[in-house]
Amino acid sequence: MGNRVICMKKKDVAIRTGGDGSRSKRVSRSQRKLLGDEEMLHRRALSMAIHQAQLSQRFDGSVSRRVGSTSSRRQTLSDPFSNNKQVPDLVDSLAVKKVVLVHGEGFGAWCWYKTVASLEECGLSPVTVDLAGSGFSMADPNSVSTLEEYSKPLIELLQNLPEEEKVILVGHSTGGACVSYALELFPEKISKAVFICATMVSDGQRPFDVFADQLGSAERFMKESQFLIHGNGKDKPATGFTFEKQHMKSLYFNQSPNKDIALSMISMRAVPLGPMMEKLSLSTERYGKGRRFYVQTLDDFALLPDVQEKLVRENSPEGVYKIKGSDHCPFFSKPQSLHKILLEIAQIP
Repeated sequence: MGNRVICMKKKDVAIRTGGDGSRSKRVSRSQRKLLGDEEMLHRRALSMAIHQAQLSQRFDGSVSRRVGSTSSRRQTLSDPFSNNKQVPDLVDSLAVKKVVLVHGEGFGAWCWYKTVASLEECGLSPVTVDLAGSGFSMADPNSVSTLEEYSKPLIELLQNLPEEEKVILVGHSTGGACVSYALELFPEKISKAVFICATMVSDGQRPFDVFADQLGSAERFMKESQFLIHGNGKDKPATGFTFEKQHMKSLYFNQSPNKDIALSMISMRAVPLGPMMEKLSLSTERYGKGRRFYVQTLDDFALLPDVQEKLVRENSPEGVYKIKGSDHCPFFSKPQSLHKILLEIAQIP
């Protein structure tokens, strides 16, 4: 299949070997409308999060929600970030239209609200899931001990697809481990797998291993980390971890808008520890035949750019993209650039 790198001619998006353009942009009427729509979507997402916080401190609720989407309408097929410039009629031309978005550690389906809106406007069909113990899932994070349990909502979604239907599977951060796990189980259902600053691990690796250079060895982390949660008692093994708010802000959101940081601070939950420490079993016959793409974030403090570059070298995805000015959450800090990349990948034959 080869290691093909897709060329992008967009500001803030560069191919792996570099290349960037710059041009001044005027704030047009369409751009002002876009900003207004984005503000409305953000208020809906924030309102939903606050409402759920009032109902339950654990954000209990449905397994899967599509935050920021109010209807399945299909508007004119234009790129909402390109000043109404027309793009190909995706609904008619693409064989695979469904995009499944998988969040990373601590997040939930709510974090994709901008991405959901922009993909729908282009005629694609985005779907989000809350992994077990995350977002609005009713599971206690301290009870989720394996990658199989953590990925269950995603696996059930794929199992329930019509027999001939395929999806584009997108994973953020440690959600990349769930994408890899799903690709090993259902290679026939996944047209392409996209890893966004994610843990694209090799056979026999743990998701945690990707962060070893920053957090130390897994053994040291388990013994010394101040972020561990002992949900079954102090005398029992740790069940999860979470960062303090100020630490979280500096790690994840160094380029994100303040209102998205506020949304995250009231929505993020503890991270189940077991799935992060589990070694993945990935075969060349199944996982190895999947079409994988990687999106690097160049101002990322949670998963450093050098670490992401190492993942790319060791795992040889088909295409590599880089987003300048993005922290660990490009769906907040650079939603336009992320949208363009996902749209481009969707159109690759």
